Amino acid sequence: MESSIRNLFVTDHKLAAIPIWVVRTDRVADWCGAHAGAHAAWVETAGFTGDAGKLLLLPDGAGGLGGVLFGLGAATDPFIYAALSEQLPAGTYRLVDLDEGAARHATLAWAMGAYTFEKYKQRNRTKPKLVVPDNVDLDEIVALAEAMTLTRDLVNTPTCDMAPADLEAAIARVAGAAGATLSTICGDDLLTENYPMVHAVGRAAGPGAEPRLVDFTWGPEDAPKVTLVGKGVCFDTGGLNIKPGSSMGLMKKDMGGAAHVLALASLIMQAKLHLRLRVLVPAVENAVSGNAFRPGDVLHSRKGLTVEIGNTDAEGRLILADALAEADSEAPELLIDMATLTGAARVALGPDLPPFYTHDDAFAAAFETETISEADPAWRMPLWRAYDDWLQSKIADVNHISDGGQAGSITAALFLARFVSAAKTYVHFDVFAWTPRARPGRPVGGEAQCIRALFGYLKKQYAPVE
Repeated sequence: MESSIRNLFVTDHKLAAIPIWVVRTDRVADWCGAHAGAHAAWVETAGFTGDAGKLLLLPDGAGGLGGVLFGLGAATDPFIYAALSEQLPAGTYRLVDLDEGAARHATLAWAMGAYTFEKYKQRNRTKPKLVVPDNVDLDEIVALAEAMTLTRDLVNTPTCDMAPADLEAAIARVAGAAGATLSTICGDDLLTENYPMVHAVGRAAGPGAEPRLVDFTWGPEDAPKVTLVGKGVCFDTGGLNIKPGSSMGLMKKDMGGAAHVLALASLIMQAKLHLRLRVLVPAVENAVSGNAFRPGDVLHSRKGLTVEIGNTDAEGRLILADALAEADSEAPELLIDMATLTGAARVALGPDLPPFYTHDDAFAAAFETETISEADPAWRMPLWRAYDDWLQSKIADVNHISDGGQAGSITAALFLARFVSAAKTYVHFDVFAWTPRARPGRPVGGEAQCIRALFGYLKKQYAPVE
């Protein structure tokens, strides 16, 4: 992965490269005035207006390519530059006159525009190369692009090749490369080790899909503890509350939370941040079988709370609850979970804007700063205590869903928060992990959300010790 991404770039600034001029719609005339002659005439002949993502190839007078004019439109989408690596013919190119911030976003966008998922279908396209702009840290760009590619590849892989055992193997590869210590609790051992809800959700799946908890640690034991928990539902039929076919088609992506925390962990370990990292991934398939858990069942949890099952299609919060209870037992300084948890989050904020929940105002403010600088959006939603009563059960300590159809993302977050009490800061992310409509740098398919902003926050809080 690293070599293919790094091969998109050239570091020799003396190398001959085709210039790319970037213009907004209202600056096309200015560019033509500064480049009077054949190029300006060609702009007029071609009717180029600088619309966002549009490019115009400029001839050099000898049948070759003399330059490229690229339109930003009137918008400020930093990923618009991905249209360049998506559309340009093979060759080596250079961006002209970009400021440092735009150059960094443009370089990352170049990498993401070149992304294709080729596990099952090869494209065989020779991709263009970019001379790395001045003041851009190529190592950082490659690391971010690798993390985003890892997330996308894991989410895009169908469950036939991404069952719980396969997800465990992917986690083991990342952990092993960084020298992390990994352990797994699988099958009925989950009952012995007191992870009853992970077991209940996954017990109906067949061989290779046995439920498991994958757990790895990295970093100095005396460093501040940061723990990541990711939802690893490798496929979600809905269980006995089975989904209709139209809702089941994308359920290979229901392990997107696990993919996100693994990618974030890879960034943390590669950067050697000064923290004690722990990653917990409950990996299951929510299948239908004679021993599947049922609506109306009461499950015991690792924390000791009894949980009434209102709907077996709300399984993700159950496996997260057991993992969060274990994570919380160490009282980490920061505990983050990421999950493709609720359709309600998409109704409220759409596919591109993941909600996050926390009681820590200082974290929220610092993280939101990173979402802006990294162009990696998220939106804080309230842990509205009045809705906590909606989770009451007459026969158990708590129901895992409310009996109404409102505030579904909030009540899910409130349910998870019941399993965290010792962590200094707890944050829950309800990500979609999918791009439903193609845009530059974001093809239809798996998507990484919030990990760049989270990594930006963690870099500032836990900088490597010199």
